[in-house]
Amino acid sequence: MPTRRRSVLAGLAAQPLLAGWSAARSEPGRRPEAGPHGVKALEPVWIPLKSGLRLSARLWLPRGGPDERFPVVLEYIPYRTRDSYRLIDDHWGPQLAAGGVGFARVDIRGSGDSDGLLHDEYLASEQQDGVEIIAWLAAQPWCNGNVGMRGLSWGGFSTLQVAALAPPALKAIMPMCATDMRFWNDAHYVGGAPGLTNLKWAAGFEMVMSGPPDPAVVGDRWESMWRSRLEATPSIAARWLSHQSNDAYWRHGSVGLDPGAIRCPVYLVDGWADSYAESAERLLRAISTPKKALFGPWGHIYPDLARPGPGLDWAYEELRWWRRWLADEENGVMDGPVFRFFMPYATPAETGMKDLPGRWASESSWPSPNIAPRTFYLAPGRLQSSPPPASRLQYVADKVVGLTKPEWIPYAQAELPRDQRPDDARSLVFDSEPLGEALEIVGVPSLRLTVASDRPVAKIAARLCEVAPDGASWLVTTGLLDLTFRGGVASEAQPLVPGEACEVEIPLTVIAHRFKPGSVIRLSLSEGLWPLVWPSPETVTLDVRLSAAALTLPVRPIPAAEAPFPIPVTHDGFSRGEPALDITQEADGWVRMRGAWPNHPFVVPGIGTQLSGSGPDMQLEIRAGEPNSSKWTITQSSRFRRGDWDCEMRCAIEMRSSATHYVIQERLSAEKNGQPFFSRERTDRIERKGA
Repeated sequence: MPTRRRSVLAGLAAQPLLAGWSAARSEPGRRPEAGPHGVKALEPVWIPLKSGLRLSARLWLPRGGPDERFPVVLEYIPYRTRDSYRLIDDHWGPQLAAGGVGFARVDIRGSGDSDGLLHDEYLASEQQDGVEIIAWLAAQPWCNGNVGMRGLSWGGFSTLQVAALAPPALKAIMPMCATDMRFWNDAHYVGGAPGLTNLKWAAGFEMVMSGPPDPAVVGDRWESMWRSRLEATPSIAARWLSHQSNDAYWRHGSVGLDPGAIRCPVYLVDGWADSYAESAERLLRAISTPKKALFGPWGHIYPDLARPGPGLDWAYEELRWWRRWLADEENGVMDGPVFRFFMPYATPAETGMKDLPGRWASESSWPSPNIAPRTFYLAPGRLQSSPPPASRLQYVADKVVGLTKPEWIPYAQAELPRDQRPDDARSLVFDSEPLGEALEIVGVPSLRLTVASDRPVAKIAARLCEVAPDGASWLVTTGLLDLTFRGGVASEAQPLVPGEACEVEIPLTVIAHRFKPGSVIRLSLSEGLWPLVWPSPETVTLDVRLSAAALTLPVRPIPAAEAPFPIPVTHDGFSRGEPALDITQEADGWVRMRGAWPNHPFVVPGIGTQLSGSGPDMQLEIRAGEPNSSKWTITQSSRFRRGDWDCEMRCAIEMRSSATHYVIQERLSAEKNGQPFFSRERTDRIERKGA
């Protein structure tokens, strides 16, 4: 699947994903019986707001007696429940309703067929609308007054953000693959440095903001609504790039700043291959309400569509959660460990998005007293158990490092981290002795360094790898920090004093992994990772002081047996196919990466709308030793056709820089029935602060 900022079907470019969609298969004999209730589907349902706007929704309700009342679960996202997200909603709605829990899928204002305009992520108006939706659902005659909220990616964000407002009827939530800190752990910045996913999601989000409503739902006003949406769509990449620190813009909606505001039970769901897992782990530590967490091997995707697998029969587990907190059913879902997780015996790159070898494990509390830190000290070329004599290593960042890990969230085999040896060869490398026995870690590895830079702006990137006996280097986890943010997550960017050493601690992304006997633990350091993040404004030389440099791993003793795992396991997760991804490295130092996703037109069952689109396609280039030669170009398109209704949008965004400024060039255009309908071009020049 393409790298999308929000969920597996994010935005209007999601429609090709639907063509190959199918539910994962359970292990034979383990799927629970179908729910006892018949299902009633309602579409469209209009939810009125105090502002006078109406939001478009679809509802799935259990069929019951005239006096029977049911709880309902809300999913609240901008991804067009009528068409682009229809098959996924048709998957979840009937399963939940058949189990006695209603399901409401609501398009946020300005998206799908809802009234209003959408001009950014996670607006205060969006969250307040969510509070009103919950009150409206709770007041319906078929509802028992108890509402839950769930969602993946944007849906997980909105779940956390609305829960932090504590609507009285919201009794439990299930956020999946979502962040608690929008600047530090979202698609826009990686360790404080602008990321490639910022540009890719910007193109996709412009498709979301500018998409047309369906005339079959809103009538003749669809065209004026569409034009208003196109005119209101900002050059969103430039806006995001204008906020280069954890300012008020990013703090809004960052629930990790006050996790105590969430007062209802929370079930956190994520996957080790998803870059939001670190947020879920932080929230698991911080939330004080009744809580559970489950981390699988998968990436940014629902557990029952898991890639890499194995996945889970998630409707089974989800219904247990909702019945417990919305219907007062004592069903044992809160019995047993607080934290269940998959312990992988290999990395996704080794299996190619197929099921990983490993086992399901658990901890009764988190943080767990079972996890013990093990420290490896950095010596020249080695990881060792004791501090080395004082010494220094220099690293000149005149190389392109990062081609083996190009994506923040990989969705396809071509986007996975590959054998790290080419990047290891351009990095400072520290190897342990071969392991005499298996070593398992779960938690947040951390790196402590004393480092100086000859330039006021620099980064440090760390890759933790498992080196197999045949020499292959497989990426386990990474960490990156723009050193101008060395003061911590609340700090503003402060330029380095050239030549002055500073002490930094770099958390690597939370992970579970089993290092095999005979393998070597490798830590590789570089100044950056391109194209994961934008390069520093000048070529940097780093001076790494080794006397106290240390890597700490969260080691979990291997138990004789794990607690029983109660959720049915599934296989054969979702797959869209593979992008065409090409990397060329030329003798004159130029490196170019091209990526293109195929267009698979698809007719949505039941409504007859043909969806098509491409992207995010990318053209990336840089010349080694010339950081401001970097250029990223992202294109995306989305099209809706049915009868004489034919709407297409295209977006192209290019990013360049000098040592002092970023330059964003953006073009958004639309056609109606093959004729020009809207076009806009703009260029923004944005001062660089920090990286």
